[in-house]
Amino acid sequence: MQGIIDKLKQFRDERNWNQFHTPENLAKSVVLESAELLENFQWEHVREDRENIKDEIADIVGYCLLLCDHYGFDLETILKEKIEKNEKKYPASKAYGTAKKYNEL
Repeated sequence: MQGIIDKLKQFRDERNWNQFHTPENLAKSVVLESAELLENFQWEHVREDRENIKDEIADIVGYCLLLCDHYGFDLETILKEKIEKNEKKYPASKAYGTAKKYNEL
């Protein structure tokens, strides 16, 4: 993963964009790119474009990786920690087959 982060930072730095990549702006970009991903499904798959879906996912993950780098987070570690938290909040014995929120189980 570090190699990808390094490539993202090189791309950013070659364009002097680090000045724009504040945590707030990166978080905004995640939301904006997520909305662009969602557009692919706006009309019940009528507009689904697999290439565009790949591009938007890459944009979202790229911004998330830059946020992780900014804060010194290891993505694999924080994902594992979040899965562990969710396993406690949503035990399979209670959450199986339901979309209820943890406080409604």
